[in-house]
Amino acid sequence: MMIKTKAFYLASMLGAAFSCNAWAAGPDPLESSGISLSANVGFVTEYSFRGLAQSNENPAVQGGFDVNHTSGLYAGIWGSNVNFNDGDEASVEVDLYAGYANDFRGLNYDLGVIYYAYPGADSALDYDFWEFAASLGYDFEVVALTASYNYSPNFFADSGDAHYFSAAFEAPVFKGLSVNGHFGHQDIDDESKFGVEDYNDWSLGLGYNLYGFDLSLAYVDTDLDETSECSDGCEERVIFGVSRSF
Repeated sequence: MMIKTKAFYLASMLGAAFSCNAWAAGPDPLESSGISLSANVGFVTEYSFRGLAQSNENPAVQGGFDVNHTSGLYAGIWGSNVNFNDGDEASVEVDLYAGYANDFRGLNYDLGVIYYAYPGADSALDYDFWEFAASLGYDFEVVALTASYNYSPNFFADSGDAHYFSAAFEAPVFKGLSVNGHFGHQDIDDESKFGVEDYNDWSLGLGYNLYGFDLSLAYVDTDLDETSECSDGCEERVIFGVSRSF
């Protein structure tokens, strides 16, 4: 479901300042407490969430701010412009999240909760929702595999219970170039309120790091028929993105 507000720009600047300049005169109290701060900003030719267009197939500016602790606890905020072609009821998505991530004998795991908010949208639309997320992953060096599950007790637009199952891979190719892929299944309790029936989505893409910038190019598609099963934004398309972390 998921234009940055001033808060996101401020967060990005704060993240860069802490990582580069803060406490230069002495020991970093954040580092000594096990806390680290980071920020990110990016641009995509289209914001797609689980295969569905969130920006009416137009470009999106995105960014976020994260706080991590060496124990594995983390929290953050992320935002993007959106356009659901609903009379501009929603123009911004803001995600708040927190969780715990760690590894056990090379097996990476992550347990978290996410709140998706759409400031400015009519409350009667019930766009805001919670999700609980869990994932397991393992890096075999030649390829990293991840399986994840997301559950919402009341999904976007008051569409009831929703379950999302996905599997993904990423493999290095050559000097900063990687190939990645994803397959997911979205199950929705009240399909009429959500706007589409249960569906599958998938993607195949390339990632490249160039002078600290992360470039991505992805082919994205679903098994929905745009002419009869969804009004717009579920057909095959290619999305380009560039982002930078601080």
